Amino acid sequence: MEKPSMKTSDFYFDLPQEQIAQTPIEPRDASRLMVLHKDTGAVSHHHFYDIVDFLRPGDCLILNDSRVLPARIYGIKEDTGAHVEFLLLENKGSDLWEVLCKPGKRARAGSRFVFGQGLFTGEVAGVQDDGNRLVRFSYEEKESFFHLLDQVGQMPLPPYIKEKLQNQERYQTVYSRETGSAAAPTAGLHFTPELLERIRNKGVETAFVTLHVGLGTFRPVSAENIADHKMHAEHYFMPSETAALINRTKSRGGRVVAVGTTSCRTIESVAQKEGRFQESGGWTDIFIYPGYRFQGIDALITNFHLPESTLIMLVSALAGREHVLAAYQEAVNAGYRFFSFGDAMLVL
Repeated sequence: MEKPSMKTSDFYFDLPQEQIAQTPIEPRDASRLMVLHKDTGAVSHHHFYDIVDFLRPGDCLILNDSRVLPARIYGIKEDTGAHVEFLLLENKGSDLWEVLCKPGKRARAGSRFVFGQGLFTGEVAGVQDDGNRLVRFSYEEKESFFHLLDQVGQMPLPPYIKEKLQNQERYQTVYSRETGSAAAPTAGLHFTPELLERIRNKGVETAFVTLHVGLGTFRPVSAENIADHKMHAEHYFMPSETAALINRTKSRGGRVVAVGTTSCRTIESVAQKEGRFQESGGWTDIFIYPGYRFQGIDALITNFHLPESTLIMLVSALAGREHVLAAYQEAVNAGYRFFSFGDAMLVL
């Protein structure tokens, strides 16, 4: 891919604070849906449950089944009783985790912390160059660490969401099953089991990939030229049945519809690496921006993203920057709700 001269500021738009959704809408599929036609830039307005009308028999829907870890935990320093907040970023294996600590000065190497009134403890094994800590957790052998996290952890909601989440499952998709994400693959939050059933009854097949969303996905693009931005690597897996479905869909002339930028990035990572789709797993730091040639997906279901983010750049690669920014302006004018708990867009 040629190095573009596009600037990060080319992806800026002005969003009123009151349009940043603070709570999820009920029911899930009652959110609004903007349909954007990538070839013409034409948009139309619907509800998410209308998405069935835009899918055709023979299409396939690829969903990310990653489940969000309740990764925000609050503990007490063993020797002083001082309070600390940990955000679990990445499992390094053997109960060793990369962790973001606040305040960091309380988490020097060798410091020990107690969580959940003694359910488990953590000891700082090292401090990385970026300030993140490596923490080894200890607990009773009969327990599972993930089970303990479910008891004491809180959802790591994005910083722009100020409201407390009443039901933690509303920051999970209804089909989530592989625990490991630091943030929800939010395009999937709009689906209900009933809506997925209606989609399948129409002759649209569904399958899953797993991409564990890291907080690096939401890191602001600080480079002036977007091509100088370095993506944070995230772990993905595409099972053989999903690869076979994508191959089958393409051979019969159907469309591969990615649910979310995470599913999109997984599909495109496998397409780049494998050529024809086959079972694949590993780490991807793929950065999709205008000029990218899509090899896997034909359409995308996604939320409305932050200005100057890698996510709005990905959508612009598929639909064209001018079309996307015009559609976003129309969404602002029409009072759409933005970001994680906001409304959805279908790019066809």
